[in-house]
Amino acid sequence: MRLSLPTRIFLGYAAVLVTFALVSTFSVIEMHQNQAEIQLVSQGYLRLSSEMTTLNTLHKNLERQTERLLEEPSAETRRRLIYLPRISSTELSQEMADAQTTAGAIGELAPPSETPFIQQLGQKLAELRRRHASYEEAAAAVFAGLQGGDRALADQRLEQMKRLETSIGNDIRVVQASVEARIRERVHKAAERERRTGLLIVGWSVFAIVLGLLATAWSTRTLRPVKALIEAVSRIGRGDYTPQLGMRGDDEISTLAREFDKMAKSLKQREVQLKEKQEALLHAEQLAAVGRISAQIAHEVRNPLSSIGLNVELLEEALGKDALGSTLEAREARDILAAIVHEVDRLAEITEGYLRMARLPKPSMAPEDLNEVVGSVLEFSREELERSRVKVIRRLDPAGPRALADEGQLRQVFLNLLRNSREAMPGGGELIVESRVANGHAEVAFCDSGRGMTSEVQEHIFEPFFSTKEGGTGLGLAVSQQILRAHGGSISCHSSPQGGTTFVVRLPKA
Repeated sequence: MRLSLPTRIFLGYAAVLVTFALVSTFSVIEMHQNQAEIQLVSQGYLRLSSEMTTLNTLHKNLERQTERLLEEPSAETRRRLIYLPRISSTELSQEMADAQTTAGAIGELAPPSETPFIQQLGQKLAELRRRHASYEEAAAAVFAGLQGGDRALADQRLEQMKRLETSIGNDIRVVQASVEARIRERVHKAAERERRTGLLIVGWSVFAIVLGLLATAWSTRTLRPVKALIEAVSRIGRGDYTPQLGMRGDDEISTLAREFDKMAKSLKQREVQLKEKQEALLHAEQLAAVGRISAQIAHEVRNPLSSIGLNVELLEEALGKDALGSTLEAREARDILAAIVHEVDRLAEITEGYLRMARLPKPSMAPEDLNEVVGSVLEFSREELERSRVKVIRRLDPAGPRALADEGQLRQVFLNLLRNSREAMPGGGELIVESRVANGHAEVAFCDSGRGMTSEVQEHIFEPFFSTKEGGTGLGLAVSQQILRAHGGSISCHSSPQGGTTFVVRLPKA
């Protein structure tokens, strides 16, 4: 059964995790065994060794006290000294009992392999206690004879007492040596086990690391085509459909790469078809736009031409006379000429607006200080705004936001927005001009206090030829929006029928 790519990668890393888990488990087990070994030595054998040392010391004291008692010539002094061996013998008996108890406690700490030695220790300590009981009986008879002044009775049991005393001392030293030897043996084994455990842990850890590196290398090699796939997706995003991956194999990535190649070919063919359809649609839109512009031009030009024709006929009649008979007739002739010039200027403005809309030049982008551009536009329009009684409030960001823009086209947008704000306040008002940086864009806002707009009007203000002003061409905001789109920016409008309109210009931050 063929495993999927995620399954194979998962199994590879699962093997690494299992190896590390086994190493960790082995380390914990060995650590527990070492801890048990340390506990056996420290709480068991070392304590028993200390008690055997105490036993040996007490026994030597008992021997010295007994020897001194037997060598003392004065009977009175012997009677006073006879209590010392008895006290030492009692302490020795109690210490033997404590040592036997400790040996029994060691059995609870020791592993099963240590049980025979511990049992042997218990038997030796029990035998020591029995022999010490016999020694106490012999010593009691000797001490009784000495205390009663019967030296002959003391000498009868003295040899047995000395023999038992020497035998007990030898056995104590044998047991002590046996315990100390066992301690050295257990410590040596613990050190050897620790060394072996360390080598095994290091070895298994190295094996796990090597296995992890192999799994990582295999995963990297398996997933290497993903980088080529990402680069191919990026190229397709840029519109380049020519490169083909051509990957071979039966895994998911190879299958995905082959399907990606098919998709790239289909997208290339579809793009060609879309391009052809787009060109046809663009041609049709151009024809439709030409028709709309032609109709609009015919409508806009017809009225000024009719007015010009009428005024020319009137001027012709006036000039048909030999001379203008009066000052009134001369003034009428000048008014007629002024009307003709006004209509001609209006025709020039209409045609200029259409030409600007149809042939907007590509912007020459450069970092521009928006505060400087806005300031120069406001200074240029200052006299016109003052005549209209418009008070300008500047709220320009002191940091001087910079934007990528064509200064000439940006001035055209700002001048058009200033003119719209001024015309929206025929009786004067307040205009707030603000520059700022928001959401990664440089912004300039024009907020006037003039008559507002309804939501229906706001939906159409950026459409060509739409205007709410008498005699307006309806191209100012459309051209401004076209300029800002060419800059990669945007323009938005917020207005209320109760009054007040705000236009916000957004540009890419430099």
